Amino acid sequence: MSLAGCRGEVLRRLAEMPFLDRLELAAVSGWSRGAVYQAVSGLEQGGMAQAIPHAAPLTPPTRRYCLTAAGLGRLAESEGVSPQQLSAHRPISSYRVAAALSDAAHPLVFRWYRAAPPDAGIQLPGGRTLAVVRMGNAADRTAFAKRLWRLSQETRPGAALIIVPDQVRLRQAARLLDSLPLTGFLVLEGDAARAGAGSRVWRGPSASASLSLREALALVRPGGELPTETGSRRERAPAALDLEAAGNAPPSFLLPAMLKPSEKRALDLIFDWPWLAPAHLGALMGVGQARLYQVLERLTGLGLAVKLVDGDRRLLALTDAGLVLTARRDRSSVGAARRRWSISPLDPQAPSGWRNVSGSRSRQLLRNLDHTQAVHRFIAELVSQCPDHGWRTAQLDPPRRATRFFRYEGQLHSVRPDAFGVLQQDGKNQPFFLEWERRAVRPSTMAARIAPYLRYFADNRPRDDHGAQPMVLVVFDDELSATHFLRLADMEMRRAGVAVPLWVSHRGFLEHAGPLGAAWQSQDAWDPAYAFGPPVVH
Repeated sequence: MSLAGCRGEVLRRLAEMPFLDRLELAAVSGWSRGAVYQAVSGLEQGGMAQAIPHAAPLTPPTRRYCLTAAGLGRLAESEGVSPQQLSAHRPISSYRVAAALSDAAHPLVFRWYRAAPPDAGIQLPGGRTLAVVRMGNAADRTAFAKRLWRLSQETRPGAALIIVPDQVRLRQAARLLDSLPLTGFLVLEGDAARAGAGSRVWRGPSASASLSLREALALVRPGGELPTETGSRRERAPAALDLEAAGNAPPSFLLPAMLKPSEKRALDLIFDWPWLAPAHLGALMGVGQARLYQVLERLTGLGLAVKLVDGDRRLLALTDAGLVLTARRDRSSVGAARRRWSISPLDPQAPSGWRNVSGSRSRQLLRNLDHTQAVHRFIAELVSQCPDHGWRTAQLDPPRRATRFFRYEGQLHSVRPDAFGVLQQDGKNQPFFLEWERRAVRPSTMAARIAPYLRYFADNRPRDDHGAQPMVLVVFDDELSATHFLRLADMEMRRAGVAVPLWVSHRGFLEHAGPLGAAWQSQDAWDPAYAFGPPVVH
């Protein structure tokens, strides 16, 4: 086939799948890299396509291409329709898995969704169908479960590729799939972004062994259906993009192209930990003051984050625009994000303060700011200490993702810690829950704090949830409360016949030694000891 044929194919692919880079174009089109590179260059020179820079924390920087008004007009003319009719049926989505799929099976037909349960649908050779469902970092667990339920009930594809951000949610999704009439293959998003079609990073329905994407596709049976969406419900691609003209007030669809990976990382951290101090954000990102200043100036300049002052404290939070960007990226409810996390005032005329914050959960965190910042300080110091102690931070979750639901004696229960994390050393994971206590100062309230963990650790559920036995770290403001709690917890564990991997500390110990230092006591070690083990020197 001629170069003109390759250009025509690239035009069609960019109309169907805007913002592919050249390697992804080669994968989904079936043309060689050399032919695609030449075709894209010709389209750029002819003013029919343009590139925008793009990078994300999980992917290297690249140039992504979309059609200009001239390119859209040329394709519409070749297909005998108007540009308006053509653009009404061309959705927008992301393509790392699509490129790997094209390497595993060809030819493929793609569909992209905005309102239907999957993010994408693929028609495979042999009449097979496949749905792609991504759980974003900001996605609500209940809403994601409803998406999978709808996919299994309304239109049941041959199989689903389910992409999740971490191991905990991978296990949660696997348990959910066990209860649904839907064949699913699960993968961590980081692995999906880096892996090829032959990499064994996918988890199959039996979970007995890891699979490559090729092996997973071989298990998809013919048949199944994919959802349909009307053109009016789809996001339409703009005819032309101009990053320079956008300046500091760009339309929302340009923001993913304008933000650098470090800025996207900061956006996620501020979303996870509202009212974060700039120093704590810098520690979580592992950057110095100069780089942190640049990142924050960029986010505040784009209207995505705001710096606030509370007495002598400097605080960071997302604006409504930042919440909208994060929610839409992960296909979660914009309305729910605003109701929970907005920092906009309930009454613009009223004085500032926690009573005038519209987001219910942001208001609660601001009302208890001393507690909120104590948790932030702990996780920031933990991350800062990790390199010197031989650990790597694999996962850090705020309270809304740290909650674990479980059944005990036929009833639904939960543990609701202030944070959850996973540290990794030599390929082994050490998960932990964090409870920062300021109110459990009487025996009755102390017993109430340990009771949920006694129920949770009564069987193997913690290990099933995390793949390893998690620790429970409880921190008090003073030594006396910490000592009393440890004694009471020891009595409660003996009474219940349940062993909780409990470590207790207080602010004084932590200020001296830090979370990874000899700052912890347990029922087996009353002298200060290392909860995570002594430092490992490599």
